[in-house]
Amino acid sequence: MATWDYHNFDNDAAADFAEDFRQRPNEAVLYEALATVAEEEGVIEAADASQALAAAELVAAIIGKPAQDMPVGLLPATTLLDADGQEDLQELAIEAVEAVLRSSELQQRWAESENHAAWQALQQNLLQRLGFDEE
Repeated sequence: MATWDYHNFDNDAAADFAEDFRQRPNEAVLYEALATVAEEEGVIEAADASQALAAAELVAAIIGKPAQDMPVGLLPATTLLDADGQEDLQELAIEAVEAVLRSSELQQRWAESENHAAWQALQQNLLQRLGFDEE
């Protein structure tokens, strides 16, 4: 997996996933990427982790909380999905991000990088954006 930067769309696996979503936006693709990681009991492979983080970013965008660095062209695709009733997808996205942070090859790679703190902060920001607003 080629990595360009620490942002969640800045590697080949995530970029490919995002492009597939842009061409065919649907919730099933997001569920699959998130569930693969959230349900993994061992160490999550880097490609799966990257796709799950990209999917989580897309969920955040669907609920109206996109990343500031969201790739151009993805936001219009996220507006095609209804933001209402996405609690299950939102919860699964949170579980997937937490799983990546807990036990993944991707987390291990960033732990050895000078950008580890920035990557960690980015994931914490994602978790905050995915969080449920108190009403």
